[in-house]
Order: sequence, then structure tokens, then C-alpha cells
Amino acid sequence: MTYETGVFNFEDFPQTEEPVWILGKKYSTLYDLEELRNDVKSKIWLTYRKHFSPIGGIGPTTDTGWGCMLRCGQMALAQALINHHLGREWTWKRDVINPTYVKILQMFQDKSSCIYSIHQIAQMGILEGRAVGQWFGPNTIAQVLKKLSVYDDWTSLVIYVAMDNAVIIDDIRKLCRRPTSSQQMNKPCNNLSSTSMRNRGGINSKINQEKGIYFQHPTLGSRLSNEQVQSSCANSSSLWRPLLLFIPLRLGLTEINHMYIRGLKTTFKLRQSVGIIGGRPNHALYFIGIVGDELVFLDPHTTQPTTVLNADFPDDDSYHCCYASRMNFTELNPSIALCFYFRNEADFDLWCNHVYKFLIVNEKIPLFELSKERPPHWPTLESEEAAAYKVLEEKKIVYTVHNGFQ
Repeated sequence: MTYETGVFNFEDFPQTEEPVWILGKKYSTLYDLEELRNDVKSKIWLTYRKHFSPIGGIGPTTDTGWGCMLRCGQMALAQALINHHLGREWTWKRDVINPTYVKILQMFQDKSSCIYSIHQIAQMGILEGRAVGQWFGPNTIAQVLKKLSVYDDWTSLVIYVAMDNAVIIDDIRKLCRRPTSSQQMNKPCNNLSSTSMRNRGGINSKINQEKGIYFQHPTLGSRLSNEQVQSSCANSSSLWRPLLLFIPLRLGLTEINHMYIRGLKTTFKLRQSVGIIGGRPNHALYFIGIVGDELVFLDPHTTQPTTVLNADFPDDDSYHCCYASRMNFTELNPSIALCFYFRNEADFDLWCNHVYKFLIVNEKIPLFELSKERPPHWPTLESEEAAAYKVLEEKKIVYTVHNGFQ
């Protein structure tokens, strides 16, 4: 195991009356310290690795020095999958084998056959203009994970990447209410070249208008009460595919504008938070919480040997970090992406209400906009999706040689 110079600096939490927020959960270091440590240790920690098979068959065998943002994106996605398949309250216990947990972890193994591996992410990054071995930014990793999620029939996850600091509510409803191709055909779809995969998500199909709750922007109508949101859970969950929302933001030119710090703190108090991907300049980090004026983060800048995750006896100690690190908000690079996970439509509606109340009305300069409809000058959602799938189709030969999705 090797560390980058000046990077490896794990610390325990300070004894303070200030609350610690970790992905929507509040802790006290005076009374909940052991529970807090267990929560941090349960997060999947993905770092640089070495001695894996060459990316693309002839490429690098380590991501040291260039893969930190790719690893941060993996960690945010892994947390969303943990929340979905195991629940936010799940905790990791050494020597206790949970088959669902192992299955999630195997999706991120450093093997070309694993859907969210460094191999798949690096190669798919070519479509975003990044050669294998080049650094990614927060928006790039979000776009790449969105493309790869198409192949994840187990979770049927929708990944939505907000454009121009705006979350479009109607777009998200359309995407999350579309059945997957395998749901439509009642069978798995694993072939990119199949007709069902080409039309995955029903790009050209009519959107079903099932009855359901709709968040109404306060300027367009009254907002839903919490009681209305909660009462709709049973109906909405059957119509809604799980959602991972990335909101890429630029919160300053060379350093973060201090006007945004309070809003960033608030995001970690929302139960739908799965963190922030960002970091210092040229140094990506995965932020999982706050304490006072400090960010709590997991650092991928540790090079570990590639491991084999056997289903019966997974060697998974290296995927968990006993202590997180901390840094002041003023050190944060202004280029970040907020990450949120939603199990069902009611969860999304509740988030919309809280965002409007705490992040828009309460802030002089909101972090982002929440709009019911996309602006008239934007291309339609259908045309954007069709263009993305066309690119995937044109590049399918490149990504079926070594990736195991043939």
C-alpha cells in the first residue's frame, strides 16, 4: 500500500458540541462517537489500485495519479446502491458476509467485466472527450456513470445530470416513470445491439400518464404538505425507478464564493444526500459530511493492490476506511457535483419541498434552480436522450470487445 505525499491524514472526530452530519444523519461526538465511527467505516472506500489487467487490453495497469475523480464517482454511486439494496441504516461488519453487499462491491472490481469498474469508466470517458489516463471533472464522471447505468438491469437506476445549474422536475418524472426494456419484455436485456436495448427507456415511446403526485413549484401553485408526500409512498414506489441525481456546479472562479457555504452545509442535512464529489485543485475527494466549518471526506489517494472479491470469502477490508479526513470549506475547489439518491417519487417530492424551503427561499444566492419545466430554448429531453443512445450505438463495438456485455 502506498500513499501520495502529504495526502494520507486520517483523523478521529473532535470532541465538540457541534453536531456532525453524515449523509443526512446527525451525530454527537460526545454521545454517539462509536455509532458515528461505524457509519463512516461502513462507507465503501474506493482508492487507486495497481496491478489490474490493462485497460482496453493495452492500457495502464494502475490509475495512480489520474483516477481520483473516477474513484470519487464510484464511491457516490456505491453509496446510492447501498441505500437502495440494503438501506441507509446498513452497517458493515468484518467477517459477516452479506451476499447483496458483496454483489454491489463486485460491480466496482478492477476488472473489465464489471459494469462500474475503472476499466469501463475510463473507456466510456472517451465519449466525453477524455483519453484513458486523463483526469475527469465532476460533470464528466457523472455523464460517464449515466451512460454505464444503462447496463445495470439489477438496479434499473436512472441517473440524471442537471444542466446549467437547473434541476428540471418534469424531466425527472418522465425518466423515472419509464419502464426499463426488461420490465416491458419481462426478461433481462444484456445485449447493447438488441432492439430492446437500442430503445431502452422508451425514447420514442409515448410517456404513460399514470396518476401520481406532482411537485408544484410555489410560483405555479401550492406546495405539497409532508403528509401528502408520505401518504403517496405506496402508489409512487410502484411507478418510479430509483434515481441518482448529480448537480454539477461552479461556485466561483478560482476559489469558492463564501455565499454558498451555508447552502452546501444544508445539503448534508437532507436525508437523500449521498455526498459531494469535488476536492482541492487537481485533487479529487468524496465528501460525506460536515462538522462545524469543516468537510468530512474519504480520500482515494492511496494505492492498494488489486483484490479478488470471492462471493464466499470476499477480501474486502481494503474497501473500508476506519477514519475519515477533514478540511475547511475555504479549501474547496469551486467545481463540484452534489449527489442525491431517491428511492421513490414521494422521496423526490419531499426533497423538492425541502430544497425550495431551505436552499432557495432561505439563501440570497441559491446553489441551483428548481424548475418545473425546461426553458423553451433548450432541446427537448427526447432529443437529448436519442442523441446519447445514438452515440452509444455507434461506439458499441469498442465497448464489447473486452467488457463482457456481449
